[in-house]
Amino acid sequence: MPAKDSCLELAFRMGTILLENGAEITRVQETMERVAAAYKADEFNVYVLSNAIFANGVEAGVNRRTEIKFVKSASIHFGRIAAVNQLSREISTGKISVSDAWERLEEISRIPFTRSTMMVLATAASAAAFCFIYGGSLWDSLAALICGFVLQIFLSRSEKFLHSKFMLNIIASALVALIALALHGIGLGEHSDKIIAGSIIRLVPGVALTTAIRDFLSSDYLSGTIHMIDAALIGGSIAIGVGVIVKLSSLIPGLML
Repeated sequence: MPAKDSCLELAFRMGTILLENGAEITRVQETMERVAAAYKADEFNVYVLSNAIFANGVEAGVNRRTEIKFVKSASIHFGRIAAVNQLSREISTGKISVSDAWERLEEISRIPFTRSTMMVLATAASAAAFCFIYGGSLWDSLAALICGFVLQIFLSRSEKFLHSKFMLNIIASALVALIALALHGIGLGEHSDKIIAGSIIRLVPGVALTTAIRDFLSSDYLSGTIHMIDAALIGGSIAIGVGVIVKLSSLIPGLML
């Protein structure tokens, strides 16, 4: 259990919450250093990677042991990131004690994710909207809405037993392509390619890609490379899932894409 009177343990916990909820490396490291400086730690050194934190320091003359923590990436939660950022700003201005900061941090770590019902509706609506943006007709958008609806239900149910995100993306993208082709086959939708393109937006690794670019611009080349590889592998998984279904469908006589 972390010492609740330690500002360095507090900084470490804040960094962990930021990293596991999708914050970029620069933000994590700066937040931890800012908190340690605000509480006047004698010494604090931290190095952050895309899935690990290395930190040690001296607080009130006591040498805190080096902490190395593997941080398993979870779903993106911008609400928690924003709350930790606000807490760090209050700490920097001296408005909050270490014990009060710990209480706030525990509350932040319990901020719930968006309800699954809202996620399903948002995914369906975004699939329809992107399909229309890509040049699809209203009927194409309706088909994409159905695909997005089914996709998010599948993701919500399967994340509990499919722990490999690459397999999850392959199966999910294949499911989207299969439903899109089936809907197109029964006459709902005019362009199956636009239906598929709009529907797989939910799977596109936009955060990983933009985080990689941000890391490169901050000269954090190792984390940037890790995030870029992650984005490329997820993109490849989506391409494999869609490609297999489209290729198999081309073998069926009379099925037009």
